[in-house]
Amino acid sequence: MIQNDIQNQKDNRNIKIDKVGVKNISYPIIVEDRTNKTQHTIANIDIFVDLTEVFRGTHMSRFLEVLNSYHQEVLIDNLEAFLNDIKEKLGSNTAYINLSFPYFIKKIAPVSKIESLLNYQCELSASLKNELDFIIGVTAPVTALCPCSKEISEYGAHNQRSAVTLKVKYKGFVWLEELIEYIESSASCEVFPLLKRVDEKFVTEQAYDNPYFVEDIVREIAIKVKEDKRITWFSVEAENFESIHNHSAYAFIEQDNV
Repeated sequence: MIQNDIQNQKDNRNIKIDKVGVKNISYPIIVEDRTNKTQHTIANIDIFVDLTEVFRGTHMSRFLEVLNSYHQEVLIDNLEAFLNDIKEKLGSNTAYINLSFPYFIKKIAPVSKIESLLNYQCELSASLKNELDFIIGVTAPVTALCPCSKEISEYGAHNQRSAVTLKVKYKGFVWLEELIEYIESSASCEVFPLLKRVDEKFVTEQAYDNPYFVEDIVREIAIKVKEDKRITWFSVEAENFESIHNHSAYAFIEQDNV
């Protein structure tokens, strides 16, 4: 028995929907890895299209049909083709995708040289109407040591673990690792998943020798990013989870880089 296509029923309310689709798809993806060529991870994916005022609904299953057809592809390298397929399959003018996923990098402890894996949260958002528009971003943990605390204390200084997020638009190609390096080189010290006592001494003293306010971190990153002519726009935000206050310190910069 042939069922009626309810989604394609005409709608008389005359209201266009900007985004409609599916959210929170947990899905395996392949991303490019500077060291190992590729890395397999699990992404949380949202996919949307716009819906004309003419039709009552969209066909939700078609989003997954297109996604499954890219299962063995490096999705980030095929965004334009993927979003074009979404547009065609759904009969829409604009298609959108958001991805967030953990990305793992081998970290080497500074003194003991013990190797371990640290995960970074990465994200990508893209849209396609007439041309592709996309942003990639990474969030990296770092250490920040308060310059004021160091200045006023006879010994010691309070420090914070910080979450720093760098998002960019670019031309050409940019590695996720490069964005992570911009962040980690702009803080008091990097964060390592595994440290022995000799390493703990090293990172504690390195942070003490390199005090940074949250404002310093975002400005240092901005300087580095502005020198990278591949990057056409960026935003950077840092949140320091204070160790002596019940609140966070925060700073944000957003700029075109042309």
